[in-house]
Amino acid sequence: MDSFQNLGDGKTLELESGETVFKLDSCERNPIVRPQDLGLTWRENGELKIGAVFNGGSEFFQDKIMLLPRCHRNYRKARFFDERLGRERDCLEDYISEVWPLISHNGIDFTRFRNVAIRGDGTDHQDFIYGIEDIRIIRHEGSYLLVGCGKVKPPFKGSNADRIAIYSTEDFVDITYHGIVEPFDSRNAVAFPEQVNGNSYILLRFHPNIHIGVLKAGIDQLLNPGKNRDQWKEIYGQRSENLLLRAGLHPHENEKIGPGPPLIKTDRGWLLIYHGVGKIDVNICKAYGLSRAIERGYSICAALLDLNEPQKVICRTKSPIYIPSAAYELYGSEEYPVDIPAVVFPVGAVVVQNRLLIYAGAADKYTILLGCKVDKLMNYLFQYCRL
Repeated sequence: MDSFQNLGDGKTLELESGETVFKLDSCERNPIVRPQDLGLTWRENGELKIGAVFNGGSEFFQDKIMLLPRCHRNYRKARFFDERLGRERDCLEDYISEVWPLISHNGIDFTRFRNVAIRGDGTDHQDFIYGIEDIRIIRHEGSYLLVGCGKVKPPFKGSNADRIAIYSTEDFVDITYHGIVEPFDSRNAVAFPEQVNGNSYILLRFHPNIHIGVLKAGIDQLLNPGKNRDQWKEIYGQRSENLLLRAGLHPHENEKIGPGPPLIKTDRGWLLIYHGVGKIDVNICKAYGLSRAIERGYSICAALLDLNEPQKVICRTKSPIYIPSAAYELYGSEEYPVDIPAVVFPVGAVVVQNRLLIYAGAADKYTILLGCKVDKLMNYLFQYCRL
């Protein structure tokens, strides 16, 4: 996959404040997947409307890269008052997300894979009927676990709407549904790709923090979530003890944080890419060519967990490693309308010849590709972000 050689190695930049930050490189062809590329359009009163394709997990499959973004169309944009934040927010209404597998020979040019669609609209089951979102792909013993968010209420229509939804497949055509983790509200669940000292770990977001739990029933706890309901309840009951990363330490993480792609094993620790939500300082914004702060935005952050005891955090970034700055990530343009402004949301990641490739959603509408050299990011973490 020589197409990544021009992606860049990542950069270290010094802010006016004197702080040194790391910045992922953005693919020059971003956004690499647009909704109109997949026919996600419709007409409303004679006007062409453009849908969304974003937040896709990624993994290698038959020497290609598989991407599983959520897709929707026939919706409308609106605003609502978020009582938790005490402010108005943008939202989308009247949609049910599907996940469409896409495949690429070079990691940049994607097409639909055999017209497969994973639906959460009541067609296949009644556990959730308001859509499937944000699937992470975890390779496991020759097959793939697909762990996403099943909506038990319409999006943006209240709390307690999200359930961990679990699938598996060997070929991304025959996809087996295993059920939901019913006892609690959660999204952005990320299972470790292998056991660590005999334990199966999983990262969970219990608002607003990131937690790490042990799957006491091992892989069966994912493949049979209903049978293992008590084990899941135990993880939830112990959430105060299994806190891994706390939100609110920095302005850009003040509202909430959540796990991103599956963890990446390196010889120096487990690399965790995660997202933060909050106010992005003007000094950081200036490094991206922006003139003012982002009052509420999603950003990409990183941490490093101990290889043998992943509940121990070795490094954690104090500033984002990527923020929304292009029109298709930030507030939109005539060429790139956006749905939810100021969002970059990492869900997929693969490593190709020491190069970390991150597939992220942008403005809840597009898919972008970001990257860096793994060792360059690791060196930055150890030099500037040790705890």
